[in-house]
Amino acid sequence: MLGLEEGISDWRLGTGEEGTKEKRPRVARGVWKKGQRSPATTGNRQPTTDRMTIDRPQQRLTAIARLALACLIPWIGMAATSAMAADGRLVITVVDRDTSKPIAARMHLRRADGKARKPKGVPFWHDHFVFPGQIALDLPKGNYFFELERGPEYLTQTGRFTIEAFADDTKQIDMKRFVDMSVQGWWSGDLDVRRPADEIELAMLADDLHVATLETWSNQSGAKPPKDKPKDKPKDKAPGDKVVCFDGNRYYSLAAGSCVWPGTTLFCLNAAKPADLAAADREFQPLRAVKTLREQPGAWVDLSRPYCWDLPMLVAAGQVDSIEIAHANLCREQVIDNEGDGKPRDRKLFPGVPGNAQWSQEVYFKLLDCGARIPPSAGSGSGEAPNPVGYNRMYVHVEGPFDYEKWWQGLRAGRVTVTNGPLLLPRVQGQLPGYVFQAAEGETAELEIALTLSTRQPISYLEIVKNGQVEHTVRLDEYQKTGKLPKVRFDRSGWFLVRAVTDLPKTYRFAMTGPYYVEVGYQRRISRSAVQFFLDWVYERARQIQKIEDPAERGAVLDAHRAARDFWQDLLGKATVE
Repeated sequence: MLGLEEGISDWRLGTGEEGTKEKRPRVARGVWKKGQRSPATTGNRQPTTDRMTIDRPQQRLTAIARLALACLIPWIGMAATSAMAADGRLVITVVDRDTSKPIAARMHLRRADGKARKPKGVPFWHDHFVFPGQIALDLPKGNYFFELERGPEYLTQTGRFTIEAFADDTKQIDMKRFVDMSVQGWWSGDLDVRRPADEIELAMLADDLHVATLETWSNQSGAKPPKDKPKDKPKDKAPGDKVVCFDGNRYYSLAAGSCVWPGTTLFCLNAAKPADLAAADREFQPLRAVKTLREQPGAWVDLSRPYCWDLPMLVAAGQVDSIEIAHANLCREQVIDNEGDGKPRDRKLFPGVPGNAQWSQEVYFKLLDCGARIPPSAGSGSGEAPNPVGYNRMYVHVEGPFDYEKWWQGLRAGRVTVTNGPLLLPRVQGQLPGYVFQAAEGETAELEIALTLSTRQPISYLEIVKNGQVEHTVRLDEYQKTGKLPKVRFDRSGWFLVRAVTDLPKTYRFAMTGPYYVEVGYQRRISRSAVQFFLDWVYERARQIQKIEDPAERGAVLDAHRAARDFWQDLLGKATVE
């Protein structure tokens, strides 16, 4: 099991004491060196036999602030104070440990009773706020606990402090980047953001996010567009009128929205709202609107969840560009344990906390087993789901200089990983996800996986998923001994990917590469049972369609489902395996 922690700080503020003791605690970082020098990184760009080491650097702290490992020391500074209420102030500055420059960050600040604190003047959502490197916290007397994060590439800082009468203190917290994905050509993105536009830049900076699509329209009743973006800030030159570039290499799109109807939500990205989009609370034929939308240059359709009821119909019509595998049901501290109005899972097969995520992956894997090559994607749902911006995110590989258009080109090619925690850098025979390996009929393809894993959370094992089934489960301690993952062999066409799931009990935190494909005899794998799964789904969905009074609209809806039925029936006849 491998995971990383930073130190936890305990501060007592406002006592007038400078402290007479210094504590030099142990701050442990697990390092699995496989040709990667960053702390908290395991694996290798190419297989090696390097050994695992544990670095335990010492940090010297000021007399006022004392640090120790999380959960290993009790509260300090709990001395009784006068009954008179008095506010105190704590000014926190966050800097990058390597550059010593201030950086934006996200903080979760709670009182001892667990209630989140909402400071004035900074963007706040659910239980967290973001700030641009420094913040002045004016707080009532009491005990507080905080978590400080800056996306998954930085180690988390956690701490406790006590505000006492007349506190007026300043603290600096340094944050350590333990991996830099962009240096390796991997750039982060979030395809489901529903926050105000005037907050998005700071939110992206605070979670080190490079691409975001911001919902500015929807056909849902009561949906409110975000506030206009600030106009008093100079912007870098952007690729289009609806795409804003800032901080040199960060982009957000204001041309994004949601198309909703019973059982299904599509995210329509890089596109204006279609004029003929019906209300979300009734059945309608969405293909006309979706096809109109896709006529706009650069338009992209992202399916919000794999279990949306009309997935088989939309795939049959060729109207889906990506499917969110890390979606808004997967939250930082919980999983929203239901499928809403989507196709429900069998809770005996997919029980408990991981059930919703496992059902999502099961549907996606069956789609791959039908020969589809639709890349996975990720979206936080921040602004509706309790997540921070970029909590569920994807990394897309871009060759050479990075820009907005090249990011989407990389996604279309399938060069992607999705995550809400661990970070994967995969190569198979030197190739990125989305690659198609080919072999002649009668030949066997034998493929070697090189992988770098970086994580802040404990992980016990890696999985290699082949044709929808776990082909290999590799414990990290075993991987440490050999520095290699098992080879994957194909004597028939198929696909595979790599997955890492953390050991956290209250939520589902994972990472998954996009699929690689193998064609033996230069044909795709098409599984009869997987195709039948979607054909049955089409019939089940057709039986659920609500009564539509307008004959023309009713006919259009039914025609779309009949076309989907015909598509899956035809594909059934082309199956290459059971």
